[in-house]
Amino acid sequence: MDFFKILYDEAVSFFGIGSLIDMFKSGNYTVLLTLDGILSAIGPVMPLLLVIEIARAFLYKKFRIEDYRVPFFIFVFNRVVSRFVSLSVVAYCIGLFEKYGLLKTSFTWYWLIYGYIVWEFGHFIYHYLAHKVRLLWCLHSTHHAPEVMNLSINYAHFFLEAPYADLIRTSVCILAGVTPPMLFLIMFIDGTWGSFIHVGEGILKDGRLGFMENVILTPSHHRVHHARNPLYMDTNFCNLLNIWDRFFRTFQNVREEIAPEYGITRKVNSQSFVDVYFGEFSHLWKDIRNASGITNKLLYLIMPPGWNPDGLDKTARKVRTDYLKNDLAGKKAPDE
Repeated sequence: MDFFKILYDEAVSFFGIGSLIDMFKSGNYTVLLTLDGILSAIGPVMPLLLVIEIARAFLYKKFRIEDYRVPFFIFVFNRVVSRFVSLSVVAYCIGLFEKYGLLKTSFTWYWLIYGYIVWEFGHFIYHYLAHKVRLLWCLHSTHHAPEVMNLSINYAHFFLEAPYADLIRTSVCILAGVTPPMLFLIMFIDGTWGSFIHVGEGILKDGRLGFMENVILTPSHHRVHHARNPLYMDTNFCNLLNIWDRFFRTFQNVREEIAPEYGITRKVNSQSFVDVYFGEFSHLWKDIRNASGITNKLLYLIMPPGWNPDGLDKTARKVRTDYLKNDLAGKKAPDE
C-alpha cells in the first residue's frame, strides 16, 4: 500500500493537481477567484500537454519510446536527489539581499512589467554563462543533449542547474527591488512559458505564433536555441521577452532553408542516461588531465566549450562567425 501511495503522491506532484484535489474535496471553489487559485488551475497545463503530445504520437504511429526515455529517467533521478535545493537557494537569496534592494516596488501591473524585464535580464545572464563557461555548460548540457524536441525535455536538467540559475535570477531581482510575492508570480509565469516553448511538432508544427514572433520568444525561437547548426549556435538565450537577445545581438530567427538539428556538437549517446547526464563532466576531466600546466587546467574550467590552449578553438562563437562569413561570401559571389 505504501508503494501505491508513493506512486499516487508522485503523480499528483508531477501533474501539479494537489491544490485542485483539495479544492474539490472541500467544495470551496471561491479559491479560483484568488491569485493562488488561478495559478493552481494553470499549473497542470504543461504536464497535460505532454500527455496529449504522447497520445497524438501514438495515434499517428510516430511515438518512439527513446524520444522520452532519458528525460523520464532524469526526472526520476532528480526527484530523488534534489527536491528542495533550488527552493532553499531562492529563500537564502531573498533573506540575504532583500535589505539591499535599489528600489521599493509594489504589487502593481507596471512594477510587474519592470520585474519581468529584470528577471529576464537575470535569466539571460545565467543562460549566457551556462553556454560560455565550460564548467557551467557541464550542468546545462544535459538539457541540450536530446536530439528531438518535445515537452519531456523540460525534465532533462542536471540537478544542480536550477539552484545555480535561481541563485543568479533571484539575486538580480531582489537587488533590483522586486518583492518576493511578485518574484514568485514571475517565476510561475516564466516556468509555465519556459515549459511551453519546448512543445514538439506534434502539437505545434512550425512553432510559430503569428504576430507574437516579433514581440516574444516562441517555440520556433527556442527550437533555434536547441539546434546545433552553426547559424543557430548560442542564440536566443531569453525565455519570454526577447528584449535582451536583441540588445546583446544574440537573437536569431529560424531560416526556412535550415531545419534545426537538435542535440550538442560532440558525439553523444542520447539514449544513455550516463552519457547525457555526466558525459560533459567526463570530457572536461579528460581535457584537464591532458592539459599542460596548472594555468591551462584552470582555464578549461572557465573558458567556453570548444576552447583549446593551442589556439585550435572550436567554440560556438568561432564556428558561427566562420559560418556567417562563408554565408555572406556565398551570397556576394554571384554578383562579382
